[in-house]
Amino acid sequence: MLTIKQITDDFEGVVRGLEKKHFADARQTLERVIAHNNQRKQTQAELDSRLAELKVKAKEIGQLMKQGAREEAERVKQHVADIKAGNVELEARMEQARKDMEQLLLAIPNVPYEIVPEGFGADENVVVKQGGETIPLPENALPHWELAKKYDLIDFDLGVKITGAGFPVYKGYGARLQRALINFFLDEARQAGYIEIMPPTVVNAASGYGTGQLPDKEGQMYHAEQDDLYLIPTAEVPVTNIYRDVILREDQLPVKNCAYTQCFRREAGSYGKDVRGLNRLHEFSKIEIVRIDKPEHSQQSHDEMLAHVEGLLQKLELPYRILRLCGGDMSFTSALCYDFEVYSEAQGRWLEVSSVSNFDTYQANRLHCRYRDANGKINLCHTLNGSALALPRIVAALLENHQTPEGIRIPKALQPYMGCEIIQ
Repeated sequence: MLTIKQITDDFEGVVRGLEKKHFADARQTLERVIAHNNQRKQTQAELDSRLAELKVKAKEIGQLMKQGAREEAERVKQHVADIKAGNVELEARMEQARKDMEQLLLAIPNVPYEIVPEGFGADENVVVKQGGETIPLPENALPHWELAKKYDLIDFDLGVKITGAGFPVYKGYGARLQRALINFFLDEARQAGYIEIMPPTVVNAASGYGTGQLPDKEGQMYHAEQDDLYLIPTAEVPVTNIYRDVILREDQLPVKNCAYTQCFRREAGSYGKDVRGLNRLHEFSKIEIVRIDKPEHSQQSHDEMLAHVEGLLQKLELPYRILRLCGGDMSFTSALCYDFEVYSEAQGRWLEVSSVSNFDTYQANRLHCRYRDANGKINLCHTLNGSALALPRIVAALLENHQTPEGIRIPKALQPYMGCEIIQ
């Protein structure tokens, strides 16, 4: 959530940033926020003045009573009662102004950094780096859903029977590959200094609001209405919310956490070839890395997270590219986001496998996640997170890019976790 100071200190800059994200009526919305805040401040000032008057009148009543001027004291008491009645109305008006302002702020996305390119969608993202070698495939290379069937790794039809489309059943080597990747990613994160967390995969509404999934993506989350709980779309939600309403010490930063969870997304409106096989699921496994940091160090944290994800893809021997997302393709909450994509030769397209984002103070303001600096001043933290990595499309890329006439070759880094060099 944007801060009032952020809006008032650089109103035109915030307007330009929101327009880069194609947020409709940015200027008018911000003006309404400021109007509500001015009303809140004016009401607060009036209330403070009246409270100060009450203190004076209380002393006056005491003096009048001591002097025996009971009748005059009663008149002052009536005046005090009138002031208190008016204060109730002022407090209600002030609270309404605060609520109206907060409702508007919750609906305003984060402001992208200057480095974020202009653009409306994925076609206007900027490729900043490409790495890994394109792997020559055998003739008539198969897409992963056919390889999964050929080697009996994943049963999509059985998932439909048990639950529905988008809930595959992993079998045999397919299940082992999932477990191998999870352990590999967690071990790599631990070696990079991340503390592993095992959070709940169901959260309350406050957690959803804290990281910005609510109200923005309410329709994309599975909601248990009777209990008002939400299945998580990513471990970012419960892990970042660990620090909701927390004031950290400066020497505790940066906080570095990682977590493996199942993730759940309704993916409403998804259709077509992009949803085939593992390309788009309703339930999937993912390892998330989360950082809480000081503003002046968050860019370095972001760079380190990008290097970590790139290292994973290099060890998995996959061709990849890194994109800086344009304003129109960024998430509601991010200020700067890089996507990692791996190339699927069999499908002839790039598959997104990770997003690594810096949210600046946007999430921290919603979460009240702060730190106390060396001078004792309390400041908002910066929050960052990234997939390291999401499994479905990594599995798809591994199967497709490492297929050989003899079977599916296992990358060297993954072999100790799989216990084999090839799936046949």
